[in-house]
Amino acid sequence: MSLVNYKHVDVCQEELVVLRDINFHVERGEFVYLLGKVGSGKSTLLKSLYAEIPIKKGEAHVFQYDMSTIKRSEIPFLRRKIGIIFQDFQLLGDRTVNQNLEFVLKATGWTDKRKISEQIDLVLSIVGMTKKGYKRPHQLSGGEQQRIVIARALLNSPELIVADEPTGNLDPVTAKELISLLYEISRGGTSVLMATHNHTFLDLYPGRVFYCEDETFTEVNKPVASVSELEEIIEEEI
Repeated sequence: MSLVNYKHVDVCQEELVVLRDINFHVERGEFVYLLGKVGSGKSTLLKSLYAEIPIKKGEAHVFQYDMSTIKRSEIPFLRRKIGIIFQDFQLLGDRTVNQNLEFVLKATGWTDKRKISEQIDLVLSIVGMTKKGYKRPHQLSGGEQQRIVIARALLNSPELIVADEPTGNLDPVTAKELISLLYEISRGGTSVLMATHNHTFLDLYPGRVFYCEDETFTEVNKPVASVSELEEIIEEEI
């Protein structure tokens, strides 16, 4: 069963259609790129996956939830299955890393202090930040903050990670490290759906590719060997 299954879906911002007739699915452990220029609809599509934006046309299922009829009371349960990575971090500046992560766990129903501590230690070890738990966000570099954001996304052992331009504020070397980390996470069985306008990652970290442009949503079906080849294929298919 697909984790995400969209059939003939229109994604809208209020009454404005941003992407039309979307057809796509995401399977377990896949690494999926959403490419396109700024403003092409990538973020809007991602928000529809965790019910930030409603689905008004088409058939959309995320896990077992029908996104066109999902109840407000069901949304927190949906979001526990999805790890969300934002470009602007959204860490609480007045709390340490450990306190940021503890806040999320308690907000999603964790109560056992020992299990909370063990889970925080686990996700920090996954992202290589074991010794940074006592620091506050302003004491970390941009790359370190984004690693904490990834750790936060992993707290509830999600089946799907949604990443919205996760390297947008990072230098190229740090960005590569972060994409490598997400790629390894996907190889462990967690699906990763990443919006980016940076095509260069495809050379090192291949995956399924969808392209957003002029309200269209198109899968690039041919194998891609280079960035220049990707750009040629996109021109052919759109």
